[in-house]
Amino acid sequence: MGVGDEFSSFKDRYNIGSELISSISRRYKRITRQLNKDFRSLDSETANSIYVGSYGRDTAAKGISDLDVAYVLPSALYHQYNAYSSNGQSALLQAVKASIRNTYSTSDSYGDGQVVVINFDDGVTFEILPVFDNDSGTWTYPNANNGGSWQACNPRAEIDAVETRNTIVNHNLKHLCRMMRVWRDHNSVPMSGALVDTLAYQFIGTWLFRDKSYLYHDYMARDFLFYLSEQDQKQQYWRMPGSGSSVRRKGLFEYKALIDYNIAVAACNLQGDDLGAERRAKWRLVFGSIFAP
Repeated sequence: MGVGDEFSSFKDRYNIGSELISSISRRYKRITRQLNKDFRSLDSETANSIYVGSYGRDTAAKGISDLDVAYVLPSALYHQYNAYSSNGQSALLQAVKASIRNTYSTSDSYGDGQVVVINFDDGVTFEILPVFDNDSGTWTYPNANNGGSWQACNPRAEIDAVETRNTIVNHNLKHLCRMMRVWRDHNSVPMSGALVDTLAYQFIGTWLFRDKSYLYHDYMARDFLFYLSEQDQKQQYWRMPGSGSSVRRKGLFEYKALIDYNIAVAACNLQGDDLGAERRAKWRLVFGSIFAP
């Protein structure tokens, strides 16, 4: 098996399985239908809601457990809850939670600052962000912390930015985002999915082989690890593509990236098919057994 076949097979293993995708879809539709029923008197499983976060950007990988969903509420509700004398944002989250409990009464659900969290028995968690549309294309969402406030976000711009660049680079941006989540999880690297996506987006925009096939995915992993290792350890936040929102550092990741970059260099030097076993052993050090069971 050559390098291209190895990374193509790796892709099949790090992509989210069809069974989990179906389970996520069923839950998403049930939640959306209930919210539409209670807030809009509408019978629809898909209207007014959208996946956001890594699943919405389509950069999530196998092992995902947190699903982010935004639900667009009628604008009249903003004026209703904004008129509260204190923390109408918390009251809004409680109303959304009460609606969801009409369909998932036995699941653990609670309001948590900005979202309603639903914990399912299989370890999957949904976070529902209630939002209001703005004329600018952004959303206003409630923040119940510190007495309550309204904040703005623009996940749709993030989704569009990732999709546009991914198309330009022969779908390699999403491949990179997914495989580097595997690296992060295998090595317990303190990076959010948003930061992985942000740095991958920046890196691949100028990477020499950005439009090549799986045959170059070993180089892509190697060069991105070097890119991570070269980040300024004093930098505390980066700008998310599309929205420009702040993505904060969770901890130091540069040193671990440098260690695995050196392993990746050694793996990339083992190109022959007769060196496949040794090469795959190197990549397993970087990505874990999911690379080549």
